Parts: sequence; structure tokens; C-alpha cells
Amino acid sequence: MSVSQVSPGLFLSGLDSALNVAVLTQRKIKLIVNVSGVSGVKYPQVPGLEVVEVPVQDWPHADLGQYFDPVSEKIHQNLNQNHNCLVHCTAGRSRSPALVLAFLIRFSGLSLAQSHSLVLETRPFIRINAGFWRQLMDYELRVQNRSTIRMVQTESGVLPHIQDQDQGEGICING
Repeated sequence: MSVSQVSPGLFLSGLDSALNVAVLTQRKIKLIVNVSGVSGVKYPQVPGLEVVEVPVQDWPHADLGQYFDPVSEKIHQNLNQNHNCLVHCTAGRSRSPALVLAFLIRFSGLSLAQSHSLVLETRPFIRINAGFWRQLMDYELRVQNRSTIRMVQTESGVLPHIQDQDQGEGICING
């Protein structure tokens, strides 16, 4: 069971950790964002626990972007009340990190590239699917009026590419 702390009060995990009463109580979780695609999950009885369901499968064509604003706002409200939040999907690798990136873009002022770097530092095995990357890129452009990542064709397929503004070169991520 791996729980990653992205920032003060904001945690990221897979489903197994979200079902562990010790994980929830030790981290004082008051809000769970369930983007596992499994509805009706029976969470441990924790006083004051609120659950937000995000019914999206981990498919590149799934519309996760429609949840970026409402979930980000819910997380922001929760953190402003000094309540901790756990965002999870099945493995904590694609859907939940994408929602956390959207939150960081909207409320931290970090770019998509910076947000990805922060989340990757705390959870090095994330692997957001290409469709969610495209939605995050559109979101960054809409919210911050900038694009710090683009999709490029590689030998491994189409991958997100972070442009290094100092060097004029960049690196592919998720490869």
C-alpha cells in the first residue's frame, strides 16, 4: 500500500490504500475523491469522511476533463478548511494523478510541466494515459493561457514532451 503526499493535506493512492482505516485515520483524511471507476465502494467508517465519486474509466477517450474544475474546487475548499484529502483510482497511476495535476494547475499556479514534476517526485510510477494528457494540456491552456507540454511521435508511440526552455530541447515523459 503506497500513499504519496503531494503537498500539505493532499494525498494520492490506489484503491487498496483508500480502503485501509489506518491510512485514513493516520493521515486525518476527511475527503476521498474516488476515480477508480468502481461505484459504491465501502470505505471504512471514519467520522466526517466525505466521498466524491468520479465515474471515469482509464481509457484515452474517456472525458476526465469535465471533472477538472469541480474536483479541483472541492479539493481546494477541503484544504482551506484544514481537512486532508485523498485522491485515488485503482492503482494511483493515471486517473488520480491527472486530477491532482489539474488541481495544481488551477490552484497552485504551477504549470502542467511543473505539476507533473512535483507529482512524479512523490509518486515516481505514475503513467497518465495519452487522452488524459491531451485533456490536461487543453486545461493548462484554458486556465493559464500557456502550454508547457506537447505530444510528439516517438518510436514508443505518441508521448507527452516537456520543452526545456533553457536548452531548446526537451524530454519525453511516460516513456
